[in-house]
Amino acid sequence: MRRRLQGTIVSDKMQKTVVVQVDRMKTHPKYKKRYRASNKHKAHDEKGEYHVGDKVIIEETRPISKDKRFRVIAKI
Repeated sequence: MRRRLQGTIVSDKMQKTVVVQVDRMKTHPKYKKRYRASNKHKAHDEKGEYHVGDKVIIEETRPISKDKRFRVIAKI
């Protein structure tokens, strides 16, 4: 089973690549306060159909380039 993540596109300036910010909630180990943590992943977008602000689902795949390990599956 490949890992699937949900996030928001923050950049679409590259050809066939979008940058997706994935937010998640974490709990501080000592103070038990919940806070938002985020990671940015580069994802493959073959046709260039996704743009900044779109909520998308990305799926882990084989390495496509030096730092591209995901591809966009669908728009939410």
